[in-house]
Amino acid sequence: MSEIKTLEIPKWGLSMEEGTIAQWLIQEGTQFSKGQEICEIETTKIVNVLEAPFDGLLRKIIAKDGDTLVVGGVIAICADAQVSDTEIEAFAQSLDGVPAITENKAIDVVREQASVTQAETKVQAVPKQTSIGNVAKAVTQSGHSIPVALQGYQHSDDIFATPHALNLAEKYNVNLAQIASSGRGGRISVHDIQAAVQAAGGAWPDVRHQASTKVAKSKADDSQILATPVARRLAKQLDINLHDCRASGSRGRVCKEDVEAVYQRESSVQVQHVDHAHPSKSAKFTTVAMNGMRKAIASRLQAAKRNAPHFRLTVDLNVESIQALRQQINSTVPQVKLSINDMLIKAAAAALIKVPQVNVQFDEENQQILQFEQADISVAVAIENGLITPIIKAANCKSLAQISNDMRDLATRAKTGKLAPDEFQGGSFSISNLGMLGIQQFDAIINPPQGAILALGAAEKRAVVENDEVIVRQMVTATLSCDHRVIDGALGAQFLSAFKQFVENPALILV
Repeated sequence: MSEIKTLEIPKWGLSMEEGTIAQWLIQEGTQFSKGQEICEIETTKIVNVLEAPFDGLLRKIIAKDGDTLVVGGVIAICADAQVSDTEIEAFAQSLDGVPAITENKAIDVVREQASVTQAETKVQAVPKQTSIGNVAKAVTQSGHSIPVALQGYQHSDDIFATPHALNLAEKYNVNLAQIASSGRGGRISVHDIQAAVQAAGGAWPDVRHQASTKVAKSKADDSQILATPVARRLAKQLDINLHDCRASGSRGRVCKEDVEAVYQRESSVQVQHVDHAHPSKSAKFTTVAMNGMRKAIASRLQAAKRNAPHFRLTVDLNVESIQALRQQINSTVPQVKLSINDMLIKAAAAALIKVPQVNVQFDEENQQILQFEQADISVAVAIENGLITPIIKAANCKSLAQISNDMRDLATRAKTGKLAPDEFQGGSFSISNLGMLGIQQFDAIINPPQGAILALGAAEKRAVVENDEVIVRQMVTATLSCDHRVIDGALGAQFLSAFKQFVENPALILV
């Protein structure tokens, strides 16, 4: 009997949890051989090509272009031509339990919510062949429609949200771990939930509209209400009934501030109603869905900002000597084309070896510090869909020419999505350089689990004082962001001092 085999989402890298089918490179009915490129799969960082693990015939594609499945999810069925289409279809039906983001999983989530209270929740029917991008949503009577990707409320002390947002998330089964925060102090607000739900294709009634319900004004006689003369006169002028005012004045009387508070509240409600009465005057916008990479960046950096107590140290670097050395090498060695960034990577690697306590990662789970022998430096590279950090491995052991070649190769493949997972995952230290964009100085967010990141600005001429004289020098501002859990201020200062020494005395990095 001919064997039926499956193609599945592979696990590329320890942090990979799911993959999205970017495009199929072969069609149904195509015979393929082991090692042949079958399809492109997008992860949170790159687009990888899936190579066939065996020889076979592609009989049925399960996951279409754009579908997202968890690691291990079945994307296609393969079998010899002797296997009938009926057998293939029967096998496909038996795959309902595979670990993928399928319609059955969506239905289970909806049914679980519906069992909580049938009076409050209605469930939309899901067609049997619904695609991954159109999975079912739970719709409540109040008009809330939560996409499955955002469902799954879990109480956690790590979630930093407003009490109102927490209550609504629990009520409508929203997974706050998937929501980016913009509230005061980095807290997740109700507006953040609303924006995320609507961006994912769900529905969440306008928060302002919910809060702008106008309270009926009292019509009762307020002549017997205890109030100060000023408050009574002001209430009459503003057409406010004293029954609607709290009495916070002396001897239980309504004071001027109480009347003003009611007036401000009513004025705010009127403004909100005017806004909703003329929606055509509101600003126009286009909703842009976040891709997998953007979501990963948002999640990781939000966690880093929340969990790692950042502190920053800044130093100005005289780069005239290192620039002169770079120009000399470029002019005398035709096959080498160094950038100042290549030189600064080498200087940072040397400083990490000199101050190894900064060349670390923090293992949060086991509460331990991992100190590395080699300087594996992650360098931030801007690409079309976001940001990626390819790694110059053992930069302390490489020549400037090797660093330059590696950096050029990694940056090129990063922009085309051709990096292997071990080429951008890990690293012991990060560098982010925005000098080529004219930025003088900035702060960078630590790339977890690393303990520090160096932000480099543009090289520019500045007036500096040397020997009581004002002299023009070419300077660069460097800002080191440190995780205070593993790096203290004095230690960060030692690293910057060593880095400054190597930059301003570049002959040391050639030794």
